[in-house]
Amino acid sequence: MPPSIEIAVLLLGVLALETRRSASALHIQQAFSSPNQTNNFAVDPVSRKVYLATVNSVYQLNGTLTLEVERRTGPVEDNLLCHAPQLPQAPCEHPKSLTDNHNKLLKLDREQGVVVLCGSVYQGFCELRKIENISEIAVEFPPRGEKTVFPSMLNIAANHPNASTVGLIFKSHGGNTRLLVGATYTGAGTQFFPKNHSKEDLRFENTPEIAIRSLNIKDLSRLFTYDINPSEDNVFKIKQEVKTKNKLNFVHAFIQKTYSYIAFNNDAKMGHKESQPNSILARICLDTENPRKPTGPESRKLTESYIQMPLQCGFNGNIYNRLLSVYPAEIQTDDGKRPEPYLFGVFTKADRKSALCAFSFGDIEEEIRQGRRNCSSSPSSDVRVLDSVIQGSGAACIQKGNLVLQPEQLDCGAAHLQHPLALRRSLRAIPLFEYTGLSSVSVDNVHNHTVVLLGTTNGRLRKLTLLPNLTVASHWTMKLPASEAVHHIMTFDPNDSNFLYVMTSHHMLRVKVADCHQWRSCGDCLGAGDAHCGWCTLENRCTIQKECSQGLLARSWISMAEGPEQCPSMTLTPPEISISADIKDVGILINGSVPDLIGSRVECEYGPGVSTAATVHLDYGSAQIQTCPLIPRERYQPILPGSDHLTVSVAIKVNGTSVVSGSFIIYDCERTGAIHPKTSCVSCLSTRWKCYWDQENHLCVSSKNDSKHNLLEHAASCSSLVSSEVPPSPSGMAQDFTLSLSNMQENEKLECDFGTEQRYEATWLNSSTVKCSGVTLSTNQRSQVYHLNLRRKGLFGGQREDVFVDSPQPMKVEVYNCGVGSSDCSQCWGREDQGHLCGWCQNSCRPRDDCQPNRDLCPPPEIHRISPLRGPVEGGTLLTVQGRDLGSRVNAVKVFIGDVACSLLPEHYTVSTELVCRAGQSPHDRTDKVRVDVDQNGNGTSKESFSYMYPKLLSMEPRRGSRAGGTKVTIMGENLDIGSKVRVQVNNTLECIITEKMDRMIECIMPPVSQAYTDPVTVCVEFEDLPCQGEELSTTYTYEKNPTISFIHPQKSFLSGGRSITVTGQGFDLVQTVTMQVMGIGQTHCTVISSSTILCPSPASSQSQQTSVQFFLNGILYTGDDPSSTDNEQEEDEGEPHKGHFLLEYVEDPQFFTTNKEKLIKHHSGEPLTLIINKVQSDLGLESEEYSVMIGSYPCNITFHNDQLFHCTINGLLSSSERELPVTVQVGNFHHTIAKVQLGGSELAIVASIVVCCVLLLLCTVALVVYCTKSRRAERYWQKTLLQMEEMESQIREEIRKGFAELQTDMTDLTKELNRSQGIPFLEYKQFVTRTFFPKMCSDYEKSLVQPVYENDALGPRALPETHPLLQDWQANNTTRPNVEEGITLFSTLLNNKHFLITFVHALEQQKDFAVRDRCSLASLLTIALHGKLEYYTSIMKDLLVDLIDASASKNPKLMLRRTESVVEKMLTNWMSICMYSYLKETVGEPFFLLLCAIKQQINKGSIDAITGKARYTLNEEWLLRENIEAKPQNINVSFQGCGMDSLSVRVMNTDTICQVKEKIIEAFYKNLPFSHWPRAEDVDLEWFDSGSNSKLLQDLDNSSVMEDGRKKLNTVFHYQVPEGASLAMSMKDKKENTLGRVKDLDTEKYVHLVLPHDELMETKKSHRQSHRKKVLPEIYLTRLLSTKGTLQKFLDDLFQAILSIPLDHPPLAVKYFFDFLEEQADKRGITDPDTLHIWKTNSLPLRFWVNILKNPQFVFDIDKTDHMDACLSVIAQAFIDACSISDLQLGKDSPTNKLLYAKEIPEYKKRVQHYYQQIQEMPPLSEQEMNAHLAEESRKYRNEFNTNLALTEIYKYAKRYRNQVVNALEANPTARRTQLHHKFEQVIALVEDNIYECCSEA
Repeated sequence: MPPSIEIAVLLLGVLALETRRSASALHIQQAFSSPNQTNNFAVDPVSRKVYLATVNSVYQLNGTLTLEVERRTGPVEDNLLCHAPQLPQAPCEHPKSLTDNHNKLLKLDREQGVVVLCGSVYQGFCELRKIENISEIAVEFPPRGEKTVFPSMLNIAANHPNASTVGLIFKSHGGNTRLLVGATYTGAGTQFFPKNHSKEDLRFENTPEIAIRSLNIKDLSRLFTYDINPSEDNVFKIKQEVKTKNKLNFVHAFIQKTYSYIAFNNDAKMGHKESQPNSILARICLDTENPRKPTGPESRKLTESYIQMPLQCGFNGNIYNRLLSVYPAEIQTDDGKRPEPYLFGVFTKADRKSALCAFSFGDIEEEIRQGRRNCSSSPSSDVRVLDSVIQGSGAACIQKGNLVLQPEQLDCGAAHLQHPLALRRSLRAIPLFEYTGLSSVSVDNVHNHTVVLLGTTNGRLRKLTLLPNLTVASHWTMKLPASEAVHHIMTFDPNDSNFLYVMTSHHMLRVKVADCHQWRSCGDCLGAGDAHCGWCTLENRCTIQKECSQGLLARSWISMAEGPEQCPSMTLTPPEISISADIKDVGILINGSVPDLIGSRVECEYGPGVSTAATVHLDYGSAQIQTCPLIPRERYQPILPGSDHLTVSVAIKVNGTSVVSGSFIIYDCERTGAIHPKTSCVSCLSTRWKCYWDQENHLCVSSKNDSKHNLLEHAASCSSLVSSEVPPSPSGMAQDFTLSLSNMQENEKLECDFGTEQRYEATWLNSSTVKCSGVTLSTNQRSQVYHLNLRRKGLFGGQREDVFVDSPQPMKVEVYNCGVGSSDCSQCWGREDQGHLCGWCQNSCRPRDDCQPNRDLCPPPEIHRISPLRGPVEGGTLLTVQGRDLGSRVNAVKVFIGDVACSLLPEHYTVSTELVCRAGQSPHDRTDKVRVDVDQNGNGTSKESFSYMYPKLLSMEPRRGSRAGGTKVTIMGENLDIGSKVRVQVNNTLECIITEKMDRMIECIMPPVSQAYTDPVTVCVEFEDLPCQGEELSTTYTYEKNPTISFIHPQKSFLSGGRSITVTGQGFDLVQTVTMQVMGIGQTHCTVISSSTILCPSPASSQSQQTSVQFFLNGILYTGDDPSSTDNEQEEDEGEPHKGHFLLEYVEDPQFFTTNKEKLIKHHSGEPLTLIINKVQSDLGLESEEYSVMIGSYPCNITFHNDQLFHCTINGLLSSSERELPVTVQVGNFHHTIAKVQLGGSELAIVASIVVCCVLLLLCTVALVVYCTKSRRAERYWQKTLLQMEEMESQIREEIRKGFAELQTDMTDLTKELNRSQGIPFLEYKQFVTRTFFPKMCSDYEKSLVQPVYENDALGPRALPETHPLLQDWQANNTTRPNVEEGITLFSTLLNNKHFLITFVHALEQQKDFAVRDRCSLASLLTIALHGKLEYYTSIMKDLLVDLIDASASKNPKLMLRRTESVVEKMLTNWMSICMYSYLKETVGEPFFLLLCAIKQQINKGSIDAITGKARYTLNEEWLLRENIEAKPQNINVSFQGCGMDSLSVRVMNTDTICQVKEKIIEAFYKNLPFSHWPRAEDVDLEWFDSGSNSKLLQDLDNSSVMEDGRKKLNTVFHYQVPEGASLAMSMKDKKENTLGRVKDLDTEKYVHLVLPHDELMETKKSHRQSHRKKVLPEIYLTRLLSTKGTLQKFLDDLFQAILSIPLDHPPLAVKYFFDFLEEQADKRGITDPDTLHIWKTNSLPLRFWVNILKNPQFVFDIDKTDHMDACLSVIAQAFIDACSISDLQLGKDSPTNKLLYAKEIPEYKKRVQHYYQQIQEMPPLSEQEMNAHLAEESRKYRNEFNTNLALTEIYKYAKRYRNQVVNALEANPTARRTQLHHKFEQVIALVEDNIYECCSEA
């Protein structure tokens, strides 16, 4: 940007300052950014620490604003109506909420080492923190246990963010520290006090507006109290009834001398009278002096010395009536004596305009003395007693007799004036500087110059230099970061006043107040007007004095006051040196302010690397003389051709630094004469250096010689030709020339030289005259000029040379040719005025002597063309006439339009061919020919006519526009293009620039106006420079306020451009054209949408970049909203970027892809098409209306849109000649094809359909023939089958009837047994959790560790201790180092950090070798580790679920949660298990247990094959015994030795094996005990006592076993022929024997029970069983499934009813909470499909929890789950799954029986599920607090149940295995990186490395 230059005022009356405002005199040195809004700051002058207080935080920074300590101070629980919680026994009934803590006071007490921090919370409570570490409390106040604490000791600062507080710390004469505080009253009746509450003011009931408090930290009982001494009165409190008239807004408190000044505004007066000042300066005498006289009072009272006066900035209605900032400073004034103290203040008024004023403290003190004098001596209107104050109020000012007040009494009051006073008369000051938006001021006295720093509300810092008379000499501006408002307090660095601490709303800045390095020369440096900058002589640079290494040395640093004339300069002696002179040295005199150079290394530098040592000779005051040796001549640059001298630069270097520079000249006199051959002697003797002219040799020489005596020294002595006038001559005519000479020797041979080849000898006529005869000069041009010179003929310097006589004034000879350039008679005769003697004859122009007779008559004039053809009646039209023979001279020509004369304009006359005249006024409109009269030659008339006309203006549109101009107006009228000149005048002073002009229309661009016109201005069409000719040619136009642009949105564009940028502002109805120019990219044309909106497409950019945008409204660059800026504002615009610049960032183009990133989408024509298009995440913030999707040429309607995807739908038909249509996403100019839609071929489909139909018709015909032939045969077979079916139906009916009756009887017995037994064998919670979380591990443990120990145990079986490792205590092995526990504890802390845990889980899941089993294990371990913090666990689970939902939503959302393949899915399973355990136990447990018992009873009621497990009664086809085994039940009486029970009757089947009998007996004896307490069948013996008391040991295999089909058959009850009612005895085996083991594990190739393994009965192998079988298909026995199902149906219905109902006393809160969470996530993603939500809920609860429980009852009960029971439960679970599915079951004859079995009940179950989901949805919503309370209760109930340390150790194993991946993930996460989580994780590894105890679990 080229610097704009302005001339400033004279500095010190001498300097003319030139300020380059493009260069700032300020520079930000350091900056600290605060996330919260700043409030106050303070600087410690000793440690240089900076203390910054913001909302909710306080920072301790070092001197360069680097953070040392940070301390949070809020938010806190508080209420404006509550006392501070530090007040003992002060309860509050009002609800408290989190409240931000705004700092109100920040003061340093270095002597006591404390920082006083007061906030807005707790009623303005103050803390005392350590000055060396602000995070630590220095003094705890009030002390713990202190009961005598009053609100006045705590309520110190204002308790509202917008209420003001000021303060200062001082020491009294007794050495005690005091705190003076001024705080705005915020109690009842103010805008700060809560409305609609109790009127009782709990905040300021006793708190004064101004108070002096104790700050002695050694006397805590009196800390912050103001009753320091009973005789003192240290408060200033306004009466309650007049508080509304005294709304004090404090600005600043400061100390000057022994006084405290408090500046404030009385806001109660705001808005009443703008011309009245509201700013007040109050003074209080501080008790800081030595003890006073004994006669005086003990101490000085606040109210006794208090006095206030209004401050007025401005005069005569232009009063700035509100004080914003003050700064006391001592400055130099006109008197030139010692500095005087002044108070500088920034004032403002309602229109944001502000001003700087200065008040002398001398005037302030004198006003105070005079006020007290007036109050004491006589009643005065100038002073009054403040009766609005409670303390010290007294009578009005009355005469006290002849009392004379002492000076101390005049300053600080007297005993009889113990009341505060207020002066009525304002102390006035003239504004020194006026500007908009000033906010703060600080002042410094720099080298006896006053420098003022001003902050502004728009983030600018202005620097002013004031003259001694306090007028502005120069100023600069700097823009601060983010354009934030500057705080009203600015402080200089206490150790270096060249730096200023500035606070903005979110930044703390250390600003260097001078940037001197921008000025490169001494003159620029001292002439810039910056008092901080001076010229550092020996360093040759502009610096502040402190940065000049020898700045304190005399004359080493030149200040601005000394002026540019003190800049170092040098004078060389001699200044010019001849090239032939023999000079060895050059003398140099150095002027200006240069330090003594003696003792320094001084050199003369002639160029880079070329220097000689200088010698310092003398020192005359400030001037110094030195000598520089010259370098040899050959080292100089050669003198250039055409030049006679060379300038040599010389720089004086002191100690290697160039200090001053100059130059001298080396000249060559011989070259001087040679380069001016026509004036060689005169040129030689006229040079500024001394040369001599050698006449003999015709040479210029540099020195005199003894041998040459006739050397000329003066130019007047040179021989020269005297110039004379020569008349023009015709070409080719011979003539003579007589020439005069001076100083010429007679008879010297000369020749006349005209610059041609021919020369003419000159003949001497006398001693000074020569003549050249017979000179003939010719030309073929109209005219040619020859230069005449005299050439000497002779030998000079021994050689023949062309030597000329000097011609100081060249002599010119003109030759003309009449035959060239004169095409007609008038032109020919017209050349006489030029001295050309030509005449017209023989129809051509010839020399006049050739024309005889000589007649100058020419033909009459001919007019070829006139222009213009129309003009106004008023005349004035410049009429151009073109033709031939239009006169030979201007005074012989006259022009007429009809009879109206047309005045000829001589300056526009061209002889014969063209003339211009001004038309005269016509009395009326008319049309006439134009006539030209030429003297003696007659006249000529034009063929065209000229018309006088009346122009008329009819209308103008638009009639209003902006003051910036540029509005294009269209003027409609008649005859608007007549005349030679038309202009449109605006307001008689401005011109509307015409762009198009026609007969009925003029278009022009309105000019800008510098001042605001409230009334319409006149617009007039003027012709021929005549003033406006009446109302018919004028109209009015209104200049309105310029359009303003507020902001643009969005502020980002993609690279392809075309994004619609919305420009928002006001006044756009005045805008006709808009152009948006993007800096460095291009510009686009915009569209005005409304008076407040403009749309602009962004241009395309080649790269991502941050740029700025500016707008041209109506072709005028928009620079802001103020068209009539003051000079100051214009300056700021030049010094900074224009206000009209707006930021625009270019980012990469958006990216789109289809849901599965498929490139080809198949679609059948005629069907609606919906596409889901995903977006790659970007910060463009694109809206739905910005997208458009095209499928070929068809638009796709966007129906849904969010941040991640959008849907588009085409409902119409897609038809195209092409098979594939591209899917193109368009955003602005960005077009991207993401896929193609492939259309199905309709023609091919029709042909294929016809072919298929023909084939089907043929097949049907064939099938009909075949059917007819076979139908008769089938009918006969059907009759036979029907008989079999009827027989089978009766058999099934009988079996079902009998089975149901038996089962009902058995279940009734079971229910009775349950009622009188110990109840249902529920597992404890911890077993339930471990079995659910670790099903595989629990199974392994039970098999390997739960081994019975029965040897020598008379009591029989007993319960085993719990062996699961997660339920045992964790003990590290002996080799473990002590820091392992510390590492595990730290690891636990990390897992409780949400950022770490989520990053940790994601990092592990991204590893390919982290299998599904590992994921489930990690999830369960996390559940155990976090079981005590279920609220936290739930939040982690929800965050991970959100990530899972995001991943699923972009693919197929219906698949979410279908499996357990991720950590979060297993976490959800565990969470449901924990939350549903109580519901399961209390509601579902009993019906579930009854169903299990019913299944077992039903299975045992029929035969069961002991080896294959197949049974007569089952629900699973695979486990059905498909043979009709004849089995009879029988009862046996059994006694169990050692059991302590009588014998029992046990029901068995005669087909039961001995092992099956044992199991039934054990169940009968132990049915009331958990299964884990039962003995195994292998561990007992069974004996049968027959009637003869003989006993037989019954076994499955013994010597009596028989063989069947090559296999050994197991012994059964029937085999042993055990009769009904037989007596048997069971006993525990004495010792472990190698028994048979489990029967079901026997080899089916060797053993058999009831059926063969594959149920294959070969005809060749007959057995006794075959004789009993009926020849029926095996499938006939499938009906037994129905029998079992019917028997169990009631129990199954009861179970499903318990699961799918909501008991009022125990509603499932977790289900409600989680289902609401799913619905919320669906809403956020625009998923409205109810089926998707149904699937999510089903996958979360029924399929994830209930199915797991149904299949694994051993998770809930301590029972034996047999393989057969497992098969039946699988069928029931499948039915439950089908009931929860939304798809309809398509069942047929080939469907599996497991699905067919409950096909009829499934629809009813589905209704139950839907109703259940609806009930859950209708439950009242569950808040986070309620859910957290529920979870906390669950955690509390089962506290310390699990070994969390072991779980943490197992999790650590995963962390260690994937250590690098976890660390990389943590480093990639910004939040984790900021909180150093990766370092903490590495610390855990370091502590635990290689010391994990050995654990057998593999969780």
